[in-house]
Amino acid sequence: MNTQPSINVGGLSFEWDLGNGKFLFEGQESVLFWTSTAMRMFFDTIEEIAGKDAAGVVMETTGYRQGVVVGHYFSEMENVDIAQAAALITNTYASAGWGLAEIYKLDVDNGTLEVHLKNSWEHNINVAQHKKKGGSFLPAHYAGIFTKLFGTNIWYEVVHHQIDGFGESIIRYFPSEETVEENIHRLARASEAREIRQLESLVEEKTVELTTLIKELSSPIIPVLEGIVVVPLLGTYDAERSEELMIKTLQNLPTYKAKYLVLDLTGLNNNFTQQAAALIEKLGATAGLIGTETILVGISPKMSMVIGESGIDIRKFNCFQTLQHGIHYALAQNGRSIV
Repeated sequence: MNTQPSINVGGLSFEWDLGNGKFLFEGQESVLFWTSTAMRMFFDTIEEIAGKDAAGVVMETTGYRQGVVVGHYFSEMENVDIAQAAALITNTYASAGWGLAEIYKLDVDNGTLEVHLKNSWEHNINVAQHKKKGGSFLPAHYAGIFTKLFGTNIWYEVVHHQIDGFGESIIRYFPSEETVEENIHRLARASEAREIRQLESLVEEKTVELTTLIKELSSPIIPVLEGIVVVPLLGTYDAERSEELMIKTLQNLPTYKAKYLVLDLTGLNNNFTQQAAALIEKLGATAGLIGTETILVGISPKMSMVIGESGIDIRKFNCFQTLQHGIHYALAQNGRSIV
């Protein structure tokens, strides 16, 4: 196949080796991509997999580190100072299709400058992506270049992007302690913080659901016969659960027209404390104020010891060994019995 093996554009060499499938720019193997299709798909895929925040840091970090490599290349040129290197960079990047990059306000002593970018490949990709905000690859890229040329860490601030409706992007550069590594760590911390907040939110949500379920199932009021309700006490009662039991029981006693409240203590055998004993006394006394007599059933020897040590007097309540005995007693008070 007849083809032009090389061409010089703006003092820069472009070569093709079709037999080996190679394209060389300034003697280095290079690759050509269609900007608004292939490169756009590449960027879209990174965002899809990594997420927009992570993709932004990836592009910024890659741009910066590639810039350091380019800066090293120009800094190694003999008899080329920073101002001359800046001019060479502009010509080189324009020839390679990176858009028009012009350097303004270059202050070598203070390590500051402005870069004006127009029609860069990153801008064209952002337009194809329908982005509302410009990318960070090229701004960080020039930070990497001048970090190497100045010999000190250089960072950037975007004045505005071309995609914001301006004729060009303007980026200011200055010495700074900001680094791509810090941005990577910041992203990691932000991701961890989001995951922690999501986990906390999930835990809180499940805790609310569990608390609601416990309240619904804990110490249910069971109307067994007319005028008789049974409340089985289960588990350990702290201040919150004790208050919930009090409110729930006292609110429902009038609903069931309960003359007798049978507190079944069987489920407290291994969790009976002085606080539980105080709860029983308070609940029974309060129920009595609205005309309901309290009957205690299921008192074990261990409970008797705890009650004795607490000093609480439960002799005001009728006590029975089993629930069946307590219900029979309540029925007998009204002249009834189970046949």
